[in-house]
Amino acid sequence: MVGTTVPAVELTPTGLVGDRTWAVRDQVRGGIRGAKILGGLMQLSARYASGEGATGGAVAIALPDGSTVSTDDPDVDARVSAAIDHEVVLESLRPADDLDHYRRGAAYHDDFMVELRSIFGREGDEPLPDLSAFPETIIEFESPPGTYYDVHPLMLMTTSALRSLETALPDSNVDVRRFRPSLVLDTGDADGHPEREWIGRHLRIGGAVVAIEGGCPRCVMVTRKIDDDVPQDRTILRHIVRDLGQDVGVYGTVVEPGPMATGDPVELLT
Repeated sequence: MVGTTVPAVELTPTGLVGDRTWAVRDQVRGGIRGAKILGGLMQLSARYASGEGATGGAVAIALPDGSTVSTDDPDVDARVSAAIDHEVVLESLRPADDLDHYRRGAAYHDDFMVELRSIFGREGDEPLPDLSAFPETIIEFESPPGTYYDVHPLMLMTTSALRSLETALPDSNVDVRRFRPSLVLDTGDADGHPEREWIGRHLRIGGAVVAIEGGCPRCVMVTRKIDDDVPQDRTILRHIVRDLGQDVGVYGTVVEPGPMATGDPVELLT
């Protein structure tokens, strides 16, 4: 689902405190699923019911019809299922040793390559990302056990990258929500996608240090409809695959946990 911004956050080895603490389980084919498969999830948004800056407790989910349902409500599963036209149940984060909770569900296609091309939204002879650089756990598990993130705990984007996308795609709504970054860094007047030059280096952000692991290959999620102002748009992914080597943003891991807030300085380390 689409998330919210917060003014300050604590960073731990598993990412931002309070981020990705709930998921939906597919009741048709099993497994934790996101908007790569259940695209309607991108038309829902979630925030902690206790208010801005909260990092725990019940989550309020805004549905496409304008209503809101809480994870505490007895009909939450039914209402979310109806909103995305697919039967699901909501589940909170489980311990890392509960391996069955994180194991992948049944495929939607008999042909594995068809499944991958559907997930990554690739057309014709467009290449698939090189998945060999990712942890082997993503083959067996929908997410690294103990987490609900895809590969690494953080995905960083820059204001320069967003501006570059807007310039290249003047007829598209390049809304930051399409890309679901953990952090957006203000890179001023820098051109293009400066975060790519940080791969293999560390960033100090506020009181934390982050290692930049590699580029983030983009999937079909960036094309999904969020609302009437942000409609389905496949041209965004075509540009990313054709002109940007499939990546937008970079993945990060946590070297030193600590606090960070809007306006904190960012320092590129060795």
